[in-house]
Amino acid sequence: MTVADELPETPEETEEPIKQRKNGLYPGVSDELAENMKSGWADTELHDLRPVPQAAETAARRAALSARFPGERLVIPAGNLKTRSNDTEYPFRASVEYAYLTGNQTEDGVLVLEPVSGGHEATIYLLPRSDRENGEFWLSGQGELWVGRRHSLTEAQKLYGIPASDVRELADKLREATGPVRVVRGYDAGIEAALTDKVTAERDEELRVFLSEARLVKDDFEIGELQKAVDSTVRGFEDVVKVLDKAEATSERYIEGTFFLRARVEGNDVGYGSICAAGSHACTLHWVRNDGPVRSGDLLLLDAGVETHTYYTADVTRTLPIDGRYTEIQKKIYDAVYDAQEAGIAAVKPGAKYRDFHDAAQRVLTERLVEWGLVEGPVERVLELGLQRRWTLHGTGHMLGMDVHDCAAARVESYVDGTLEPGMVLTVEPGLYFQADDLTVPEEYRGIGVRIEDDILVTADGNRNLSAGLPRRSDEVESWMAALKG
Repeated sequence: MTVADELPETPEETEEPIKQRKNGLYPGVSDELAENMKSGWADTELHDLRPVPQAAETAARRAALSARFPGERLVIPAGNLKTRSNDTEYPFRASVEYAYLTGNQTEDGVLVLEPVSGGHEATIYLLPRSDRENGEFWLSGQGELWVGRRHSLTEAQKLYGIPASDVRELADKLREATGPVRVVRGYDAGIEAALTDKVTAERDEELRVFLSEARLVKDDFEIGELQKAVDSTVRGFEDVVKVLDKAEATSERYIEGTFFLRARVEGNDVGYGSICAAGSHACTLHWVRNDGPVRSGDLLLLDAGVETHTYYTADVTRTLPIDGRYTEIQKKIYDAVYDAQEAGIAAVKPGAKYRDFHDAAQRVLTERLVEWGLVEGPVERVLELGLQRRWTLHGTGHMLGMDVHDCAAARVESYVDGTLEPGMVLTVEPGLYFQADDLTVPEEYRGIGVRIEDDILVTADGNRNLSAGLPRRSDEVESWMAALKG
């Protein structure tokens, strides 16, 4: 931080004395300085704003929400800043439900759909620009001169196509509200407190489930954003391959930092904590410590995704030979996982059961485990008892979108027991993991973990691999790495 800890907090509207920070260097604000700071500023209102690119889509999503809950007030908060330590906060990310329905990403925002005849009227409640009359813009830690300019309410209305009001007035309005209300819980404690006697957990869960299921089928804007995320991710993987020698000289963190640079330059962030797992760390499914050594002769399991500025994330995994060539045992295991992924991808098509791609991939992996003598067959017995899971561990994929594990609140019958439709996007990511201390497998297998993951769009006639820009077959991976390093 710079000198933020030296300034007094924002004065209250009641003109109470300005509170001092315990160790602030300034004793207060003189009347002369306060008056000086009120004037001499140019008008910076933005007049030529165009709606955000997804404005038509967010309007359609609000219309579908309105049709589902006629006659009910619906409250969808963005969330608030979370303290990291003392007076520093984590980077803010708006709730998926709020961003999906508005396109807005600012903290403290709330979307309210008020029931009217024939549907709902939407209002987006936001913090207006910080006040120059009371000094908020330069005295508050969240004022304009400290954290940057907010859009005015007029600007916000132009951007998002929704009438905008001051969010500081919303809690009182909600306390006085009558009639049925639903709120998306878990993001804004103040808003929930204002509604505490008006909502029920069961009704609120129905709202959350609907908004989760609404994202199962992506519209054209969303598919385009997911492709952008994947394309940036492909470039991030190329960046990593080019610096593997530097990672060998340091640690997995060099890989993490390299990919993060691409994510921040071309997108909003990484979509989840990057898994940069070298050697036996590849056998830990969510290895995000990324503090281990990177050694020639080992494998690197890199599971990472760029998140776009609109919050859509890629989720791609490649398992790469750090020195550019797979050993015989590494290739044997890798090719088995590749064959399983091929079977899984082939099972992704409209009308198929969601579980089909998982079952297809697990069958191939089980056949190899039986063939290698690692588990006693027949294959049907192993699958029935789930014995292959000692080495396959996880499900073969999940829905993908604004969350890396998108649509997680959807009903089981709509998701894992559901049927694939065009517009759905999911990952296909089988893996084999032989733990370093697993005495049931030959020593040569131990410490090898392999996962291959791609992002697959269900199309009208089958599927499209959004991440096909990264090679998957073992010989193609080796050629690709050699070309990048060369």
